[in-house]
Amino acid sequence: MALLNSYQQLSIEAGCDEAGRGCYAGPVVAAAVILPRTFFHPLLNDSKKLSPANRAIMREIILENALCFGIGWVSNEEIDVINILQASFKAMHLAIQQLTTKPELLAIDGNRFNPYPGIPHICLIKGDANYANIAAASILAKTERDMYMEQLHQQYPEYDWKQNKGYGTKTHRDAIAKWGLTPYHRKSFNILDKQLNLFSNNPAEE
Repeated sequence: MALLNSYQQLSIEAGCDEAGRGCYAGPVVAAAVILPRTFFHPLLNDSKKLSPANRAIMREIILENALCFGIGWVSNEEIDVINILQASFKAMHLAIQQLTTKPELLAIDGNRFNPYPGIPHICLIKGDANYANIAAASILAKTERDMYMEQLHQQYPEYDWKQNKGYGTKTHRDAIAKWGLTPYHRKSFNILDKQLNLFSNNPAEE
């Protein structure tokens, strides 16, 4: 089933999504995308439903065809200070700030958002699986973050970030148990009992 281009057709709409919210390590990355009204591609879908190869293909197509886009990052250090939910909202705000055309509506994937000044928004559960502009944002956010984690893998190959991208796989958890936490781990997350002993002053965040 083809995705709808956008939530509505009456005003300029930017789709927004984030990647990396549930990871143990690395930043949270968000993207905002305004697509042409006529944009269509049969591969376009929620980034989680695409293979890495198809995500890479769609990334280039989106970058070439989007009217404008923005990508925002919030580091693991800042996540530890403001918590992951607020960091996700901030990353989206940073992405929206980069748009060269001001949207008249923000279509946000999920059920919560901190209002962006001067632009109304609507939250859409599973928006990345239903609307092309949100799907495009999910792809840009995911591919941008994945490339960064693959770079970090070169510094810390023990944690297998090339494969797990910072998510809590068994390999990743075993590496943390053996080698401890890196400067890129989110120390506010309840990763392991050992971590809680090492960082007892950092409350766990959802």
